[in-house]
Amino acid sequence: MIKKLIFTISFLMVLAVSGQKKNDKDAVTDVAEKLRLAMISGDKSSLESLILPELTYGHSGGHIDDAAEFVDKLVSKKSVFETIDITNQNINIVGNTAIVRHHFYAKTNDFGKGPGDVTLDVLLVWAKVKNDWKLLARQAVKSEKKK
Repeated sequence: MIKKLIFTISFLMVLAVSGQKKNDKDAVTDVAEKLRLAMISGDKSSLESLILPELTYGHSGGHIDDAAEFVDKLVSKKSVFETIDITNQNINIVGNTAIVRHHFYAKTNDFGKGPGDVTLDVLLVWAKVKNDWKLLARQAVKSEKKK
């Protein structure tokens, strides 16, 4: 009887944990899509709602933005994304942290630079704060081709 009870409790715990990871992966997928759309729109409140004040945002050219710079560049149209396509996204949940890798292809039209294409591989680190996922870090590296 005790063995059956222990087995049942263990089984239910495994189900609960695996179900939570799936829910978290779905939530991170959703918030990553919201970030993609906010980067295209340049909407300040949308951007700010998705990031932590401690954000560190690394560009492929080596410059690192803090949270205020990241938001300001998109809102002021210093950085303009006309389109952003995300492919090959991989999400790994570790406790209250989500590590997301994906390929990032964008059409840009930055202020003073004219139209361009950006092809990157990106690492995002999301932190779960209460029930929301917030962007804590991002690092991009140049990628050779669209994947």
